[in-house]
Amino acid sequence: RDAQIIDAVEGESKDPFLFHYNFPPYSVGEAGRMMGPKRREIGHGRLAKRGVLAVKPSMEEFPYVLRVVSEITESNGSSSMASVCGSSLAMMDAGVPLKAPVAGIAMGLVKEGDDFVVLSDILGDEDHLGDMDFKVAGSADGISALQMDIKIDGITEEIMKVALAQAKQGRLHILGEMNKALGAARTEMSEFAPRLLTMRIHPDKIREVIGKGGSVIRSITEETGTTIDITDDGTIIIASVNRAAADEAKKRIEMIVSDVEPGRIYEGKVAKLMDFGAFVTILPGKDGLVHVSQISNERVEKVSDKLKEGDIVKVKVLEVDKQGRIRLSMKAVEEGEGVSA
Repeated sequence: RDAQIIDAVEGESKDPFLFHYNFPPYSVGEAGRMMGPKRREIGHGRLAKRGVLAVKPSMEEFPYVLRVVSEITESNGSSSMASVCGSSLAMMDAGVPLKAPVAGIAMGLVKEGDDFVVLSDILGDEDHLGDMDFKVAGSADGISALQMDIKIDGITEEIMKVALAQAKQGRLHILGEMNKALGAARTEMSEFAPRLLTMRIHPDKIREVIGKGGSVIRSITEETGTTIDITDDGTIIIASVNRAAADEAKKRIEMIVSDVEPGRIYEGKVAKLMDFGAFVTILPGKDGLVHVSQISNERVEKVSDKLKEGDIVKVKVLEVDKQGRIRLSMKAVEEGEGVSA
């Protein structure tokens, strides 16, 4: 639902991973208008995104839409490679199960004739005055993104080999420093992070969860503050701002789809009083009848003498007939029969 809609030539698609790279003028000591992203910001954001995309979990493993914002506050080097390092740490800190930490480094080149020197982690002046800006991002196991800008006619195979080898040394060093702060994704997400719970029910039970005119699912979402999506195959996705609300919604759905078991004791709420007994709600959307003869071991003249609407009582399920009608007994609970739910 929150994924970015891409309207491309080949058709519409959705991207569940948003990477926004912001490079305000003050980051390089300049004054300028704060407008929408320029070509450079879009390009650097795409490069940094590609750097971490290789280790991002699939939607099946982690069904969240992710948005990373890299706000550059000061720059005298490769801010796009800093964005790779920062976004990797940020996502691991948030509890996103990345396959591996990722880091990036920018390599430079000074070439005179056949002589050359490859520079590691170049500064702004080395980028401006040098012959190459070669950005390399990846994990300890391999490279995930590359970008090269050169101001000379071309580079040799030897220069490329030296640059890649030197970039690997630098990348591993940066990863080592990152691992000191956070070596792997946190097992628990932040308490402030939104929660997504996924559960499956039998497709025949979907109508019970939705209710007449959507009454049941609407009451669950309003009372728990959650958002619930149900697919035709019975997959239910519960979205919530906190874990407690999501767990409560899941518990209510489990109660709705669970079957009433004869012989089991339930705690229910008296929904309606009749002359011949009382209707008790034992599960959401499931009411049963406690006949006046099953209220107490003592003789009961009027149902209202023993019960009133809203009372919480324990009842035992005596029978569920072919029409789905449920017979309940309070008397059997007093006698110590049955198993508690």
